[in-house]
Formats: sequence, C-alpha cells, structure tokens
Amino acid sequence: MQRPEPAVNADTIFSVSDASALLKGVVETAFPRIKIRGELSQITRATSGHIYMTIKDSGAAISVIIWRSTPVPFKLEDGMEVVITGRFTTYPARSNYQIVVSEIEMAGVGAILKMLEERKQKLAAEGLFDTSRKKPLPRLPQTIGVVTSPTGAAFQDIQNRLRERFPVRVLLYPATVQGTTAAAEVAAGIEYFNRMNNVDVIIVARGGGALEDLLPFSEEIVVRAAAASHIPLISGVGHEPDWMLIDFAADVRAPTPTGAAEMVVPTKLALGQEIDNFWHRISGAFVTRLEHAKQRIESINIKSPRQVVMEHQQRIDDISHTMDIIINSKIQNAHQKMMMTDGFINTLTTRLATLNQSVNHIGQMLNSLSYKNVLARGYAIVRDSKDKIITRVDAGKPATIEFADGVLKI
Repeated sequence: MQRPEPAVNADTIFSVSDASALLKGVVETAFPRIKIRGELSQITRATSGHIYMTIKDSGAAISVIIWRSTPVPFKLEDGMEVVITGRFTTYPARSNYQIVVSEIEMAGVGAILKMLEERKQKLAAEGLFDTSRKKPLPRLPQTIGVVTSPTGAAFQDIQNRLRERFPVRVLLYPATVQGTTAAAEVAAGIEYFNRMNNVDVIIVARGGGALEDLLPFSEEIVVRAAAASHIPLISGVGHEPDWMLIDFAADVRAPTPTGAAEMVVPTKLALGQEIDNFWHRISGAFVTRLEHAKQRIESINIKSPRQVVMEHQQRIDDISHTMDIIINSKIQNAHQKMMMTDGFINTLTTRLATLNQSVNHIGQMLNSLSYKNVLARGYAIVRDSKDKIITRVDAGKPATIEFADGVLKI
C-alpha cells in the first residue's frame, strides 16, 4: 500500500479532543467503504439492539459494530467466517478504532452449508417438512399465482412454457429474489395469495445463481410461509443441483422455474390424447356391457304355459305329501302321550293310597303319644297364674288343674 502524506505539521500542538477529532476525520475520509474477511468472535447484543463483536485472523483483530437498523440475514456465531462491508471510524472515548457494518455475508460455501444443515434439522424437528403436510396439485388449475421478480428470466420462462402447454390465467406478486429484503417479500407474496385465496396453485420461482444469492429462499420466514400455505405450492428455485429449504416445505419441488410450469399444467396434446383414451375406454366398456346383455337375453328359455302349470302341480303334490307325513307324525305323538296319561292316573291312585295309609299311621302314633291319654288314666296337670306347669310343692300357688275332661280354676 502507498504511504499517505502527513496530515498535520509536526510542530502543531493539539488538545486531546482536537487530536482525536482529527484522527477520526482522517480515518473516515481514507476508508469510506471497505470489505474485510475474517472470523467472528466475542459477539454481544446490547439491550439497545446494537451488536458488538470482533473480526480477526491469525495476525490481528478489529472491533466491529452493527447498528440495530442494519439487516443481518443469518445468525451470527463465534468462529463463523464472514465478509463485512462498512466504513472505518474511531471511538475517541476509548482511543480505539472500529468498523461500522453496512452489509455482512458468509464467506465460503462450507460455512453456508453448515448453517443451512443446522436450520434444516431445526425446522424438520418442528414437522414443517413432514410428508403428511403435502397437498396434491390441482389437475387443471384455472389461475396460477407466481411469486418472483417481474424483470427476471424466471417469470418469462414460466409464462412462455404455460402458453406452449395450456394457457391459463397468471397472477404475479412482484418480489425481490436477492438481497436483504428478498426473504420478507417472498414470504409476503405467499401470504398474500393465501389471504386473497384467488389462485389454485402458487409457484415460487427464481433462476440459478451462487449459493449466497439463493439464501433468501432458505430463510425461516420463507420456509414457514410455504409450510403454512393452504394453497398447493411448487418451489422452482435455481437449477437441478441447487437446493434451498423452501424445497422441503413446498408441496412439490421443481428442478427449474420452467419445470414448475410443466408440472402445474398438462400439454394440450397430452390432454387431447388423455380425452381420446378415456373415450375409447368408455365406449369399449359400453360395447362389452351390450354384448353381455345380448348373451343374457339369448340364454333366456321361455317355458310353455302347460309346462308352467304342470310344474306348479308337481310342487303342490310334493307339499301335500310332506303335509301328510307331518300330520301323521303329530297324530302318533299325541296317541303316545295319551297312553302315557292313562298309566300316570293308575300310578297316581296307587301313590295316593300309600300316602293315606301313612297319614293314618302317623295319626295313630300322635294319638298314642298325646298327654291326654295320660290324663285319662287319672293324672292331672297343675299350672300357675302364668300358665306354667308346677311340678313341686314350693313352686308357687296353683291357678288351674287340667283333667282329662276339662280345666278347673282355683
């Protein structure tokens, strides 16, 4: 680097504040815009929203500040390699110099891929990429919503391919597809079509580019908007080898914007052939059913009235024979039951005579065991006032005396 000319006279005496202000002016004038590549460390976010950190390499370190109004398109982490764009300035209160950042981007594909993989795992764990969330594309959409740049080649490619295949109505939501505002604009486009519900399918499209240029389509705001869309959504970002996180959240991933247009509508020729094939299948099925009906009609054998009457007569004869058998069987069963009834009466009479004899015998036994017989032989029963039998002289005053022919009260 060329050595700059001295900015002051060596004999001039300055105050500390004047010297600091002079140094600040020299630094800011000499470095109005500079790009620096290095590794981040000591990242701190103040309560004001400003971010303070250090960018370093193996030989030096520089203080860095990012004002809260400056967009940061990714999460900052210690050890991340980045390229910052900004201006040099000084901070007189601490006698140090620093860079005020206006833009920041990742340095190197490896760092970007690492960040994308970590974000992919996080969003996948939330279920945003689940197959069960995928919606089928409409067969013949009437209106297609496209979220892309109105001046980019992607929109022109989609329109041209749709005109070639099957012209439909196309609604464009203009969005920046590169830069710090791209992610918010693309997400706003998806949300707009879902809010208005004025399209049958949504295509989010962008042509190819460097991995850094495609990063807006991997931002969380875009992925969440795609996953939340109730309208089927096709991702047509980049070229075949490219992949962005919106590809996993979309219902269908197309290799290119042109491929997205081919997926969403059939060609007029293919649709005509499909209609012809459908007609042939219908007509063939109809002819087959007619042939089967003809064969069934021809196989019908119409019987003569005499034959019909004879068959009915035969059926009646069979029924009569069956009824005779059933009635005879019933009569025989009834006769057997009557015979059994006669025998039961004889048995019952015998049992009654036996029981009568038993009752008489028991009566005789009861009569012989009755205390009345004892009284008839001259004995008596003495009872007190409580009708209890007295068996001793000292048991109490007698109230009644029972003899064989009655009771005497005392």
